Amino acid sequence: MKAGIAREALDGERRVAATPETVKQLVGLGLAVDIESGAGLASGHSDDDYRQAGASVVQSLDLGALDVYCHVRPIEPSTAGALRRDSVTVGLGSPSSELPTVRALAAGGITSFAMELVPRISRAQSMDALTSQALVAGYRCVLEAAMRLPRFFPLYMTAAGTIPPAKVLVLGAGVAGLQAIGTAKRLGARVSANDIRPASADEVASMGGTFIKLDLETAEASGGYARELSADRGVLQRALLTPYVAQSDVLITTAAVPGRRAPLLVSREMVQGMRPGSVVVDLAAESGGNVEGSIPGQDILVPCADGQGTVTLVGIKDAASAMPADASRLFAKNVANLIALMTRDGVVSPDFDDEVVAGTCLTHRGEVRHSPTADALTALSGLAGETVPLESAQPGSDRPGTEGAH
Repeated sequence: MKAGIAREALDGERRVAATPETVKQLVGLGLAVDIESGAGLASGHSDDDYRQAGASVVQSLDLGALDVYCHVRPIEPSTAGALRRDSVTVGLGSPSSELPTVRALAAGGITSFAMELVPRISRAQSMDALTSQALVAGYRCVLEAAMRLPRFFPLYMTAAGTIPPAKVLVLGAGVAGLQAIGTAKRLGARVSANDIRPASADEVASMGGTFIKLDLETAEASGGYARELSADRGVLQRALLTPYVAQSDVLITTAAVPGRRAPLLVSREMVQGMRPGSVVVDLAAESGGNVEGSIPGQDILVPCADGQGTVTLVGIKDAASAMPADASRLFAKNVANLIALMTRDGVVSPDFDDEVVAGTCLTHRGEVRHSPTADALTALSGLAGETVPLESAQPGSDRPGTEGAH
């Protein structure tokens, strides 16, 4: 069977779905591997590196000849239409926001696996791409903040005087949030954090942070994810967080609710109440934003309430892609491990009695197997007077965000 590795076409995407190391793994499984020329350059891997690992380097993939198609970003409907029937795709699918692609995959009889849907169970940890990429994103957002803050993170005691440590507040203590806490702590900052999931308190403490407990209802969903607070509770949460935000030099927000727009945690007035020179980094900017007014990929100067300075609001975009070498190392291993789970004697043959395989599958034999996506397509098709096959829809939850428990 032949596996193809795409050169990512989306502007700004620098990751690759296979590294020379994982190519060796795929070849060892009995697969032939084609990779598009230049696919790994941004991640530090040359075409020769892939050749030495056993891959064939091609100028462009012959999609109709592939049995397995590996990718990072969700594929386009036109790409799905060019793949042969019964072929397998493995990569990020963002099913809640890529319904036209899901429709094309189902219509083309493609068996697609969305890495966001990997069940969070111990046996699947080596395939959990959300966790691996959130690890990179949480680390990166602290570096982005440190580069913009006009002062040190750590405490310094010098002959000229003592410089106190920066105060960093992290909202959302899932995978990315915990990594942000640990990174800021290693840089010497004084770190506090809040999350609406009660189990987060011990996790924050384990990373060296101080947990801020608010008088709110608990909001933990299945799989360790957060669920969205009611509207009135959201208002109360912002009111309770306001004094903590005002005291911070750096605010990092990483909260996300699976399958929904990112919750609004910080209003513009809260940002304006921070000290001049403070920095706010919104890791959830691409999914709607935790901070009012954040724009993905842009720095916005927000005037302080007293008019005496500004606060820098950073909308993070492509956080994992900003560190393509290690992000690709982790993501490619996630992909290869999932393929290995489905491969026997050189043949990729998914066993849907396996809960990891079944849970990660998005489409198969013309059917949408992920029930929230199937429901979304049914609603969309109802508006257009169409039907979508749903007979084999499986229960599950769409997970486009970066946050969750380990």
